[in-house]
Amino acid sequence: MKLVTVAQMRAIEKEADANGLPYAEMMENAGRGLAEIVNEIAFDEEWGEVLGLVGPGNNGGDTLVALTHLAEEGWHAGAYLVKRKKNDEYVARLLAAGGEVTLAEDDGDFHALTAHLESAEVVLDGLLGTGIKLPLKAEIAAVLEHSLFVLEEMDEPPYIIAVDCPSGVDCDSGEVALECIPADLTVTMAAVKQGLLKLPAFEFVGELALVDIGLPDDFASFNELKTEVADDELVAGLLPERRLDSHKGTFGTALIAAGSLNYTGAALLAGTAAYRIGAGLVTLAVPEPLHAVLAGQLPEATWVLLPHEAGFVSGKATDTFLNHVHRATAFLFGPGMGNHIPTRTFIETVISKVKLPTVVDADGLRHLAQIEDWHEKLFPLAVLTPHAGEMSALTGLSKEEIQENRSEVACKYAKEWGHVVVLKGAFTVIASPTGQMTIIPVASPALARAGTGDVLAGLIVGLRAQGLDAYDAAVAGAYIHAEAGLLAAEDLGTTASVLASDILDSVVDIMSELED
Repeated sequence: MKLVTVAQMRAIEKEADANGLPYAEMMENAGRGLAEIVNEIAFDEEWGEVLGLVGPGNNGGDTLVALTHLAEEGWHAGAYLVKRKKNDEYVARLLAAGGEVTLAEDDGDFHALTAHLESAEVVLDGLLGTGIKLPLKAEIAAVLEHSLFVLEEMDEPPYIIAVDCPSGVDCDSGEVALECIPADLTVTMAAVKQGLLKLPAFEFVGELALVDIGLPDDFASFNELKTEVADDELVAGLLPERRLDSHKGTFGTALIAAGSLNYTGAALLAGTAAYRIGAGLVTLAVPEPLHAVLAGQLPEATWVLLPHEAGFVSGKATDTFLNHVHRATAFLFGPGMGNHIPTRTFIETVISKVKLPTVVDADGLRHLAQIEDWHEKLFPLAVLTPHAGEMSALTGLSKEEIQENRSEVACKYAKEWGHVVVLKGAFTVIASPTGQMTIIPVASPALARAGTGDVLAGLIVGLRAQGLDAYDAAVAGAYIHAEAGLLAAEDLGTTASVLASDILDSVVDIMSELED
């Protein structure tokens, strides 16, 4: 799914109209696609009554087209028109298909609106589109406010589908009107508008689905957009094929330098994640005292026992480590390694000599920040996985500057360093040196727990070990990680209790869903 600003989407539609795809046809395609999604959702529920809240703009037109299709298929379809007249051609088509229409101007006390909301099983929110500016005008605000009141009072409210965006969301900034109705699903047309993946708007979006408006496959202005939103279809297409005649060597070896006496679990989480994502073999290079603790917990791993100082990797561990590099197909370092200077000596030597696809996480990033020209010493196109604090150490920017401009910061430094940047956090940003970006459409406190970054790094190195390129491995790993976090919270019934190991356990289910 492409990510666009409001201005970009308007320009694309204008160009499409000028090149043989009229606005009316785009609206027909959008409305038909919306109706198909309604039918898919309603199939198991045996729903049959739908209400559209219809405003004066194109979103209202999309909604009317969808209602007409639904009416023709046997739905009891009604439209509540706000600042839209009955002589509108799309309204006429709905009436001809057997639908019903109510004018807001004739419903001063909102009795009709209340009755429609209470009887509907699905509500299409098509009052306002992507171009609104806050605050809302009084008439629209009153309809939304009353609808919100009625819906909140209902024991079993209808399923709410926002058409392109929830009415009252600024689709550039992510600001939200007080009267905005939270959606169960937002069906966005052609591309995801950037404000939907910002807070507080994201809290009103619900699930996200995309409808094709008919743009041709070779439509350059659309295809040249460099920012995407990850989804199941995209990520499923990135995962490596697992042929029946495969052997462990087919899926590569992930070599992971991780852990210290203070952070024993980091190595275990990263190594298990690499296995769970499909790596054929995982070798864990850890300070020698950790082996006795970890070996029984991951019997599938092989081990490189590194010389240590007080439980941290020693600068003298280089030769021992390098003797095992030739067997690996990807390399991760950093999780739980701690901030001891001898460990930095080890890292500085290793990054200059290891010629493998590389992933750097956690303490590895903080050590890099102290190494001159580190980005030139890393094997080309490494994957860096900083959170805001680690990005601050690497760039010198404050965490506040980074959080306020996440996409811009990730993109700038990916280009400057020549490596893939995975800027973790709400709506994780993956940026490549070419300017390509992917946003993970997840913001959840389920992922705000120690150890979750170790899992993510392990997933990415496991995919790199199997041969995925750096950017694809980063996108797929980050998406699977985020979805596993959501699933773990759903299974536990709370985000507060999710542990990194719960996310790791849920990776299996997400992988299974993607492979179906």
